[in-house]
Amino acid sequence: MNFVDTHCHLYLEGFQDDLEEVLGRAAAANVRDIFLPAIDWHSLQQMDTLTRAASQLHEASQQPDESQQSNESQQPVESRQPVESRQPVETLPYTESQLNAESHAQSPIRFWKMAGVHPCDITGRREGLRDTLLAYGAMDDIVGIGETGLDYYWSKDHVAAQQESLAIHLEVAKETGKPVVLHNRDSSDDLLGIVREHQDGRLTGVWHCFNGTVEQGREAIELGLHLGIGGVVTFKNGGVAEVVEKLPIERMILETDAPYLTPTPHRGTRNEPSYIPLIAQKLADVMGVGLDEVASVTTHNAYALFGIDERVS
Repeated sequence: MNFVDTHCHLYLEGFQDDLEEVLGRAAAANVRDIFLPAIDWHSLQQMDTLTRAASQLHEASQQPDESQQSNESQQPVESRQPVESRQPVETLPYTESQLNAESHAQSPIRFWKMAGVHPCDITGRREGLRDTLLAYGAMDDIVGIGETGLDYYWSKDHVAAQQESLAIHLEVAKETGKPVVLHNRDSSDDLLGIVREHQDGRLTGVWHCFNGTVEQGREAIELGLHLGIGGVVTFKNGGVAEVVEKLPIERMILETDAPYLTPTPHRGTRNEPSYIPLIAQKLADVMGVGLDEVASVTTHNAYALFGIDERVS
């Protein structure tokens, strides 16, 4: 039983000090793939640093323990593939982990990168946005466009800029044939309206951290979107569980949005990929199905949406 975290900001500085342990816990929780949405252009550099560091940890963990092997009885070390980033890997000065890194070594996690500018970060970044986004989107190691979207929670001073950026992201997603990752906060009607304007049969994507009504969820699905189910579904008064149970699991994928939106019972602490099974179990309870079915269906959905071969066994 394997899981996919389709939305995780593991490249942020808050994970640097214990990256080894975080990866180990994720592997132990059977999280096999982690998708990395961008916040801005700098995120792409941070993703490269993350994937190189993770690969270095994996390679270090493959070294034989000389204290437990004699020269005469030493067996060849089984070759394993490094963490996949589709980029040339260089080693970074990270130390080898102990117990948790062993889990990561046995089941290396694959990382998948996206490119985009978050709606809260778009001010001052619109010049050349389309050309830069199109250049990134055309790269083989970029599997999605985003995250983009609308956010009216903090301020409505930059609504026009956010909507312009969203439109550009949607067009680039269609041109590159890659799914778009949509952020939404207090802007559901506008978000769906703009998606509808740009949907010509080529647009696919996900409503990240789905928080809409049943009607909005159905409309999103009709528009070709999947629904990203995250930690909010576990919140007692979040209202998401009551909505999700009326929507098809065949259009759902799992996500953490780590380090944000930590699921119950860990609310108030940093979120991380190893909490995906908590979200999956809540979804299983809500939908009245087994955990293994949730894992299988949502993993298949994620691979199909992002065009990933199902190579994780």
